[in-house]
Amino acid sequence: MRPIFSPALVNDPFGDPGLFLDFRFERRALLFDLGDLAALPPKKLLRISDVFVSHTHMDHFFGFDRLLRVCLGRDTGVRLFGPPGLIGQVEHKLAAYTWNLVENYPADFTVETWEVDPAWNARGARFRCHRRFEREPLPGRELPHGVLLDEPAFLVRAAFLDHRTACLGFAIEEKTHINVWKNRLADLGLPVGPWLKDLKDAVRRGAADETPVHARWRDRDGAHERVLPLGTLRAEVLRLVPGEKISYVTDVLHHEENARRIAALAADADLLFIECVFLDEDREHAARKCHLTARQAGAIARAARAKQVVPFHFSPRYADRENDLRNELEAARSAKR
Repeated sequence: MRPIFSPALVNDPFGDPGLFLDFRFERRALLFDLGDLAALPPKKLLRISDVFVSHTHMDHFFGFDRLLRVCLGRDTGVRLFGPPGLIGQVEHKLAAYTWNLVENYPADFTVETWEVDPAWNARGARFRCHRRFEREPLPGRELPHGVLLDEPAFLVRAAFLDHRTACLGFAIEEKTHINVWKNRLADLGLPVGPWLKDLKDAVRRGAADETPVHARWRDRDGAHERVLPLGTLRAEVLRLVPGEKISYVTDVLHHEENARRIAALAADADLLFIECVFLDEDREHAARKCHLTARQAGAIARAARAKQVVPFHFSPRYADRENDLRNELEAARSAKR
């Protein structure tokens, strides 16, 4: 199975938190947190369609300005999702600049912002370049079960966590993963190609078996097209398997309710990105700072049954003890229940 996502931390484990989730088969990416984005070149920033902000402490939000600067004037837009207060904070960031010339830009770059409350009611606002980023309210909506974004191939779910302020954790869940048996495709005299994306999209939409699928390709003999029913192709050349799940959790105080919510959010995750700020020998300091220790992060990962764990957000006090953090997390993760 080749996942549709390619995830990578924006910075090294001692840098600002952030996860860049690239799509393998289209020019698109998701971004989790807006800290220092200097490591992301403009070509990657321009792929970002949606940003999920855990909370707005500086190391999670000051990169908004870099994203705005790179994207401004481009024929693109971006959606932001975050906790209560996000709309006002985006508005104030935009209001800090002078926009007297932006009406001349050919593209009307738009920042769409959604803030959610613990009952999963969402308030929205739109800020358009050609209107000098004045706030335009959007109709509110409900987001059942914390699902912020729901698309045919995947969804993004959130959970409210405690950092002595509202902080969101996130799970990205690929829906049914669709593999193509290339040898069976060849037996039908069909090549791989862009038409397979249309086939997969039809399956994800739940289209009827009789839906015609147009297989188009070009070779040295010219252009070709065959039309086959979706049901035939689904039965002959496709294999449907559970999709990949990735979770991202940072900046949380360790207590029973937080641990329970994180374990539920990240349950059976293929990949869990989780903060690992302090060693357990400094757990009292960690509690004052409202962060996890490596041992606490490992225990939560064990409870979540995460298959692979990537720790990050290491405190600089351990600049020469990185292996101690990683080893402590792994020891807690592998401990017997």
